[in-house]
Amino acid sequence: MNSFLLRIKRFCGFLFGIVFFFSGLFKLMDPVGAGLVVKEYFDFMHIGFMAPAAKFIGVTLALFETILGAALACGVWRKPAGLTALIVQSLFTVITLFLLIFNPEMDCGCFGEVLELTHLETFIKNIILLALILAYYFPHQHLGGPEKKKYVSFGIISVSCVAFMIHSLLYIPIVDFTAYESGAELLAARSDGGDEIYEAVFTYEKDGKTEEFTLDALPDSTWTFVSTDTRLKEEFEDSIIELSIFDPRTQTYADTLAAKGKVMVVSLYDTDIEEEAWDKISDIVCAAAACGIRPLILATETGTVPQALQAFAYTCDYKTLISLNRSNAGVTYFHDGTLIKKWSRRSAPDSEEVREIASGDPTETAIDYESKGSLGFQGFLLYVSAVLLLL
Repeated sequence: MNSFLLRIKRFCGFLFGIVFFFSGLFKLMDPVGAGLVVKEYFDFMHIGFMAPAAKFIGVTLALFETILGAALACGVWRKPAGLTALIVQSLFTVITLFLLIFNPEMDCGCFGEVLELTHLETFIKNIILLALILAYYFPHQHLGGPEKKKYVSFGIISVSCVAFMIHSLLYIPIVDFTAYESGAELLAARSDGGDEIYEAVFTYEKDGKTEEFTLDALPDSTWTFVSTDTRLKEEFEDSIIELSIFDPRTQTYADTLAAKGKVMVVSLYDTDIEEEAWDKISDIVCAAAACGIRPLILATETGTVPQALQAFAYTCDYKTLISLNRSNAGVTYFHDGTLIKKWSRRSAPDSEEVREIASGDPTETAIDYESKGSLGFQGFLLYVSAVLLLL
């Protein structure tokens, strides 16, 4: 095989490896989200009994995908890595074909929360990747061998990714790609805006085809009206979040509790936690209340909340709580309905930090929080990219 074709084969493997590497890395950044995606696949395949193992399987698969991608990008162990990638990618393609056929209401989770793809886009992406790995692997007799320094770069990247995974397991994602990111505003805080954030969407039909129109761009009389709906305007879809708070004492909703003034929310999507964790929550509640911050404990159910904290306990649904803060018993700070900062349970603020938050400027706090996470993640991406390309 001539050198030009060998370069083409190598480039196909490198490109495939880069996609796999970053796909796995994005999922490693959000282990809880990876587990939720795996759980959706279990539900789709009617094996929901495996849900308790979803997070472990999700993180394991993400690490495997990252390491396999790094091996292909570095060009180490080319034959076994290529064969493994071919088998895995063939399996992924078959699964996404079923998703395309049955069209369940779920995201493929290929790139975690960073990039959402439709089932058709996912299937096309997998077909392209399958073509790349086929072009790389066959004929495998001509794959050749790597330079010895590539094993060094592969080792460095592997260790770095494991460290990144451990950090992600201990804390919340370094960058939040969910709707509940810093700067997002609670819908309850804009309730007085009404028409300002909502718009009427009209569905019309013509020649068997349906389309949606807004009030300022209605179709001509050849179209037949079908239905109307009220939705958030597009410009607010990525910045407005809902936090439905239910007060079990009055049996009423109290969404505005987190929408006015300074509010510190401790969220528990699983209340089965040890006594030490409740003591820490109690300290946060007391520190917040002493600084003029309203403390709220939002849980899926309040029955297990200690009696001393019952006055601050409200219920919220599981999906919202796990989206609000990936850490169980994590802390989230709001100012006038705007999400400012999050902490994991492990890094929850102490009394001094709560006082600084209460007296500080919320905009500066949000900017500092966002910039640290963004710069940290960008720095890590630059670091692993440099090791991949330069070593």
